[in-house]
Amino acid sequence: MPRIAVDVLLKREILDPQGRAVEEALPGLGYDGVSEVRVGKHLELVVDAPDDELAARGDAMCEGFLTNPVIESYRWRVIDDAERADA
Repeated sequence: MPRIAVDVLLKREILDPQGRAVEEALPGLGYDGVSEVRVGKHLELVVDAPDDELAARGDAMCEGFLTNPVIESYRWRVIDDAERADA
């Protein structure tokens, strides 16, 4: 069964206070030259669906439950074992 990774971020026009806090903290930790930090969510799911239905199911899950499409954007992709977050 395919495993998909979903990355969710606030849309560019939405203020990201968590990203702003990280951006402001980085220079004090010795990481200069970093800007426009955005903080989001990363989800991984195993989806029991045939290949020809995977795109529709992935989009439907993201738009209907995993994200708030009014303020968030998302991108999903099929991943292999080497790309897993827990690998």
